[in-house]
Amino acid sequence: MSELTHINERGEAHVVDVGDKARTHRVAIASGRITMAPETLAALRAGDLKKGDALAVARIAGLMAAKRTSELVPLCHPLALTHIEVALTPDEAAGGVRCEARAETRERTGVEMEALTAVQVALLTVYDMCKALDRGMTIEAVRLDHKAGGRSGTWTREAT
Repeated sequence: MSELTHINERGEAHVVDVGDKARTHRVAIASGRITMAPETLAALRAGDLKKGDALAVARIAGLMAAKRTSELVPLCHPLALTHIEVALTPDEAAGGVRCEARAETRERTGVEMEALTAVQVALLTVYDMCKALDRGMTIEAVRLDHKAGGRSGTWTREAT
């Protein structure tokens, strides 16, 4: 268990002490997608949803979620984000919407959880906005694609 930073020597969950770490520029990029029926995607693209502009609402939801990650994920540190960007792109070939979030900070710990939370909540919001048309949508492939900064340096997912 010693390799798990959120588990202490007694096997208990705890918030990691980052007080001695240096503040550095940290970046994380996460992505995911929601697949849906072709008719649902067409209605979303045309702006024909009763709830309004799903992509605009989902983008704002993702931004808000990133800022509140420490309230949602119990062992996350609250971070002062210096930048957060959420992009949602309809993709006819994939049959849905792709989401990418980029989070940045100058802190003592990384922003991976903020980027991942932004993606998840943005995609959940697309689901909520479209569910009257399609309850069979699937949120999938949510993942960290890149992180930079801090003691562990840079990591980028290999192309798959």
